[in-house]
Amino acid sequence: MNVTFTFGTVVSEIHIEESIHSIRSIIGSVSSCVLVCDENTTGIAASIAGKGQIQNSGDQNTLQVCGICVLPAGETAKNWAHVEKILKAAKDAGLGRDGVFIGVGGGVITDMTAFAASVYMRGAKLALVSTTLLGMVDAAAGGKTGFNLFNIKNFAGTFYPSPLIIMPLETLSTLPMREWKSGFAELIKTAILDSNDDFLDRIGGLKDAFVSPNFPTSVLRDIVLRSELLACIAKAVEIKGRIVEADPKETGTRRVLLNLGHTFGHALEVSVGLGSLTHGEAVAWGIARACDLGRSLGITEPERAEKIMRLLVSFGYETRAPHSCMEETGRFMAALFNDKKKKADKLTFIVPDRNSCIAIAIEKEEKMEIERIVRIIGGEVI
Repeated sequence: MNVTFTFGTVVSEIHIEESIHSIRSIIGSVSSCVLVCDENTTGIAASIAGKGQIQNSGDQNTLQVCGICVLPAGETAKNWAHVEKILKAAKDAGLGRDGVFIGVGGGVITDMTAFAASVYMRGAKLALVSTTLLGMVDAAAGGKTGFNLFNIKNFAGTFYPSPLIIMPLETLSTLPMREWKSGFAELIKTAILDSNDDFLDRIGGLKDAFVSPNFPTSVLRDIVLRSELLACIAKAVEIKGRIVEADPKETGTRRVLLNLGHTFGHALEVSVGLGSLTHGEAVAWGIARACDLGRSLGITEPERAEKIMRLLVSFGYETRAPHSCMEETGRFMAALFNDKKKKADKLTFIVPDRNSCIAIAIEKEEKMEIERIVRIIGGEVI
């Protein structure tokens, strides 16, 4: 499946493919490129480079790789030091502004590679190969780039949409279960934003396969289930793409809705230590808290909140407050009110409404309501 979106002034082609073997033909020939990957995606990067061989033949049909930058895997690597390593690899390889940064990996790699491309010589070319479910349904598309700084999630970043994004389904076969779970959380988040709950119900239809002991083999080898998974990924890409097209730089009221679960979730990630929970695990817990907040404010109907909660629980996410990893409540509240989306000392929360979600602003003085939602009273977990 191929789909094209226009994010601001950038036309972004997204290719959802079955196999990694099509990557090189889609990317085509470029004057030169630097491949950025992590320790988990070196094999895919080597395949793109030509079975590990650096190509400098001048053949116009050959991808000419002038450098490969391998980073550690995981959230703890999402920092300035590794962005600098990407930039240095490009400089040492002699990459010009007409060269291409190709990020091969999950959300951490694609976020950092895109940021590096956005600032290299004031903007170089970019292509992304998304290899995780979370990356495919959320991180790779839409143009947000960044890295963690000052112990704040994605504090530094730019808007820099990739003109080319490739999502090879084959790469999902090597994902550990926690990464699948992380991706499904973002899939559920996107479905909640849809105009009705049909997509949410469709994701619920994959639950039995997801919790089976044979997952993911049971899905990836079953033609019907594999087709259904591919359809869900495509649907999530379509929903996010249309939202971002309407509000590319989050200056209006549309794109902010994609942050459902993220204000609570990012604070949880930071307070328990970045990398201790996957992003999706934290977002799922954040969605549960958003439902609680929405119900408390009379915005989220109890029936819809309960439906979302049941689905989260059925996929095995922790939804109870406080989270079992939360020990120092002061760190959670500090992280919450350091959220990068804060404006005029107000925090933005996304809560479900009848058919989709809406954004609400909470002032710092109203933090007692937030404390009640996460079950913290007087600085203590209850």
